[in-house]
Amino acid sequence: MQSSFSPLGAISPVDGRYHKQVQELAGYFSEFGLIRYRVRVEIEYFILLADKGIFTMPESVKPAQLRAIYEEMTEEDAQQIKETEKVTNHDVKAVEYFIKERLNQLGGESVAEWVHFGLTSQDVNNTAIPLLWKEAVEEVYMPYLLNVMSTIRTMARSWKDISMLAKTHGQPASPTTLGKEIMVFIERLQNQIDLFGYVPYAAKFGGATGNFNAHHVTFPGHDWVAFGNEFVNERLGLQRMQFTTQIEHYDNLAAHFDTLKRIDNILIDFCRDIWTYVSMEYFKQKTKKGEVGSSAMPHKVNPIDFENAEGNLGVANALYEHLSAKLPISRLQRDLTDSTVLRNIGVPMAHGLIALKSIEKGLGKLLLNEAKISADLDNNWAVVAEAIQTILRRAQYPQPYEALKELTRGQEGITQKTLHQFIEGLDVSVEIKKELKAITPHNYTGVDFEY
Repeated sequence: MQSSFSPLGAISPVDGRYHKQVQELAGYFSEFGLIRYRVRVEIEYFILLADKGIFTMPESVKPAQLRAIYEEMTEEDAQQIKETEKVTNHDVKAVEYFIKERLNQLGGESVAEWVHFGLTSQDVNNTAIPLLWKEAVEEVYMPYLLNVMSTIRTMARSWKDISMLAKTHGQPASPTTLGKEIMVFIERLQNQIDLFGYVPYAAKFGGATGNFNAHHVTFPGHDWVAFGNEFVNERLGLQRMQFTTQIEHYDNLAAHFDTLKRIDNILIDFCRDIWTYVSMEYFKQKTKKGEVGSSAMPHKVNPIDFENAEGNLGVANALYEHLSAKLPISRLQRDLTDSTVLRNIGVPMAHGLIALKSIEKGLGKLLLNEAKISADLDNNWAVVAEAIQTILRRAQYPQPYEALKELTRGQEGITQKTLHQFIEGLDVSVEIKKELKAITPHNYTGVDFEY
């Protein structure tokens, strides 16, 4: 086995088979990404300490130079930190030593001990991780989700006037339109995105047990709660939780996971519906020269993109389920179980991203088969029985439901002719009969929604 890493040697398909599809997440969730966000938090904290007069920054050290340490960070820099970690056996302490070394190079030896002043490692982790999570959601995941939704909405609008037989319990039901049925998923997804937006990106910042003990004992006259709030809320763009243990309580992060799980469930539902429409031949699929649908059956064009998406969404949800259930639970003021679990928060998002890209690819292959959709309507005239019996109720016709039930329930061969003969035999006005005969499976589709 080769010693250097390649996607072929990856244990996880996220870093192997699907590496190219999710590589834009690496800057957030990789080891390099986490290290860079830790350095960012430490440096921004160091700068704010100086801004608030806790210490005086040397003239030779400029905020822009300090920010360049994380803004221009290289893999070589991160590897230096990892080498230090082998000695310290502590990842955040290795980050502290790295920043001090860079500060010394800028002529800031006299203020080097203000790096990581009064902090515990979780003040760094529980700000760095929600920050990288926030930016991954806002910069990668949500744009992809919204793009897929835009594609689906455009397709729904183009199918607005396509009448279609509905199926409830797998049986023919009152007709609908294909566009409206697709818009059901857009509304569901948008509702969950709105809910997601209500949940803050929470962070913890307050020392070893959340009380600013070290800060307060050193500078008892300083308002450290106000300092912490300004640092987390304004400098980092997160929301500082006011009462914490050593760690953030993760309740809001769990809410994010649960909302993403619901989004994934909606997408699974969408994939299964499209898969079913393909199996019903409501959609055909574009073929690509050289592709093989089956190793044994040359004729097949399988809906593999929607199947791939469904599988990856299932994996994502299994992980989100564990993350949301485990992270809010910690013994007393903290245990270490959250540390290893938090390393995996990018994995379900990666599977979700793979799914979104598969859905987008699958949608691009769909070809509407209007002939098949129309034929199914023509072969199911019994579905207008609801319309007929409802109008007869308005006309005060005795027991209209029972009359239509007797005619249609479980019966085969119900055609336009069958229903029109039934209508002719009704004791109602000519105007009512004309109204009833005008109803067809193609036009009995309800209100004309705007979307």
